[in-house]
Parts: sequence; structure tokens; C-alpha cells
Amino acid sequence: MEDQAFIGRQPIMDLKQQIIGYELFIRQSAEAESAEFEDSLKACSKLLVNTMGDIDIQWLLGDKLAFVNVNEDMLNSEFLELMPPQRTTLEILRSVVASPAIIERCQALRSEGYKISLDNPHLGTNLQPLVEHADYIKIDVQNISPADLKKIFTQFNAPSVKMIAEKVETVEQYEACKEIGFRLFQGFYFAKPETLSAKVINASFDSVLSILNTVSQDADNDEIVAGFKRDAALSFKLLRYINSVGFGLSCEIQSINHALTILGRKQLYRWLTLLMVTAGENSTPPALMKTSITRGRLTELFGESYFEKKDRDNLFIVGVFSLLDAILKMPMEQVLEKIQLPEPVTEALLTREGIYGPFLQLAEACEGADSQRILELAELLQFDATKVNGCHMAALAWVETLGI
Repeated sequence: MEDQAFIGRQPIMDLKQQIIGYELFIRQSAEAESAEFEDSLKACSKLLVNTMGDIDIQWLLGDKLAFVNVNEDMLNSEFLELMPPQRTTLEILRSVVASPAIIERCQALRSEGYKISLDNPHLGTNLQPLVEHADYIKIDVQNISPADLKKIFTQFNAPSVKMIAEKVETVEQYEACKEIGFRLFQGFYFAKPETLSAKVINASFDSVLSILNTVSQDADNDEIVAGFKRDAALSFKLLRYINSVGFGLSCEIQSINHALTILGRKQLYRWLTLLMVTAGENSTPPALMKTSITRGRLTELFGESYFEKKDRDNLFIVGVFSLLDAILKMPMEQVLEKIQLPEPVTEALLTREGIYGPFLQLAEACEGADSQRILELAELLQFDATKVNGCHMAALAWVETLGI
């Protein structure tokens, strides 16, 4: 496990909570953390370029961006320009001194199509000369008063720059930042339920729950089809998802009956899981839906070398459903009373333990910058960085193909 770099990620969202990009954190293993920070980042550059190269081929980013931390060595590195310019935002760290040579380099990179983001320029003078060349400026909103945050926002806000509130971890912080004028946000506030007292599940969720339970009780096809007929929108959505490129089917599925014949019960259950998290589209933040589905796919991919197909489908369900408490705004125990799930799935959702627990824990660790946690879990599962990062990028790529 020596000298390995693991990728973490955090979503960056707009006011509609649509994901516009991800910050990719490159974190080396514990053994490498004692090295100089500059050396550590330099050692990551090759991995980063390889990863970004893979993204360019397989990840249909569209207008989404990859925000990548760079220091002075990486700014001047020949590797940098191997990354796809239209999809790459270079996040310049506070340690970089904006010398004339650095400013010239940034101008050259911008002319090639790269975007420049500055990391908390108010915390020092190093980056000040680069402010006028920045496309994005990030401000860490933790441990700062609303009054001070407003001053900083006013200082840097300009028509040519987009301000990003970083480390937004609660809905209250999000609302405060929005009030100040921020229009882009980074953090996992969208995954924190505002209230856990909801007792009623809306009609769309209710329909999916009903069909999920019908399938899990092994009811006959007519009963399952009847459930879909009671909600035409769900029928449409199921067929739309099944026929998207993400499912890799060789023929078009034209009816629920056809879907049952082609897919079988296990696959139908799996796609009902997707419907469960997308049923409340009007009330569920898009970033929350996408995060839960990405987590499902990543948890499943981690289990590929350990489990048969049936268990891998369960891993997908574990990952997707692990955010149901936030989606439905009710405690997980209450959610699970309404769905009949296999015991190992329930155990993983409630305690993160059991046979599926470590795979879910690793998928969750990949969503942040907790390098130590990723390393511990990767070692437990006997995965190296190449395996973890490959699965991570593949999960993001797959979710993009679903068109959600």
C-alpha cells in the first residue's frame, strides 16, 4: 500500500442543486503523508493525468467540470496539458506565490481553455495578483461569521468570477450563503435531512414502495404489472431508465411485461431501487439523487470480485438506499419498516456492519477527503489505489449515462 494515491470527491452545485462539477481530492497513503507536501502533489500528477485521461474517454462530463488541486510544481508540469482543457478547472492552492512567471503560466493555460480557481485568497497575500485572472474563487465558510463572509464575498465578487461557498455542511449554512449572494456551493449539506419527523410518504414514493414489496414477496407478473398500471408516470420512468445506455441491453424494452421477461425479478428489483430515489423528483435535490445512485454503483463495483450477481445487486441496493433517510426525511429505522429487504441489506443500512458494510463504508469514504479512512478500508478489502480509483471513476461514468 506504499506510495499510493486515492481519489476523493465533493460535488459542486448551483442554486437548483444540479451538480456542475466535482472537486477531485488526490490523497496519498499514510506512508507518503510524511513527505514534503510539494513532493506528495508531484507524485500524484501522473495518477491524476491517467485518471483524467480515462474520464476524457469514458465519462460523458458534458458541461461538468473536474476541479483539481495544483501547486507550483504541477502548474509548471508538462503533465498538466494532457488533461482535457474544457473539463478541467485548476484549483491553485494558497501555497502558490503569484509571481510574474506564474501569472504568465495561468494566462497561457486559460488561453488553452483551462479554468482557474483560487483557494481562499483572503487568507494570505500570495494569490492576490491572480484574482483578476480567476474564473472561480472558493471561500471556506466553516468557522466564519456571516458578517465576515459577506465582507469577503463583496471584496472578491465580480462579473468575471464565480464565487463558490466551500464546506457547506448544513442547510442553514447553505441558506446563509445564498442570502449573501453565493450561487455555487460545495459540500454535503444536501444529504443532511432538515427534519426526521415526516410520517407520510408522498404518492410517488408510495407507489414504488408498494411495487417493491410486491416483487420481494414473489407475486405473479399480473400483480406487478397492475401496480405499474396504477401509476403511468412510474411505468414511463422505468422503461426510460431500462432503455438508457447505462443498462447495456441489446433490445428496446417496450412494456412492463416485456421488462419482467427480459430482466427477471432481481433486475426489476434493482431498477425499482433507482425509481425509489428518483420518484420524488420535485422535492428531492438532484445532487442527492445522483449521489445515492453513484454510491450504489460504486458499492456494487467494489463487491465484484467478492460476490455473485445476486449479492452484487444487493450491494447496489445498499448503496442507493443508504441516503433514503435524507430523501424521505425520516429516520432509517422508519424507512425500513416500510420496505421488505434481506437481513444483510438492513444490517448494512442501519449499522454499516455485516457482509455488505465495509463496501458501503468505502464508497462513503470516497465521497470525502478522508484519506486515512479510505486507506484503512481499502487494506481491509485488499484493494490497491488503482482498483479503488478505477471503480470510483467507472461509477461516475455509469451514472452520467443514465441521463438523470
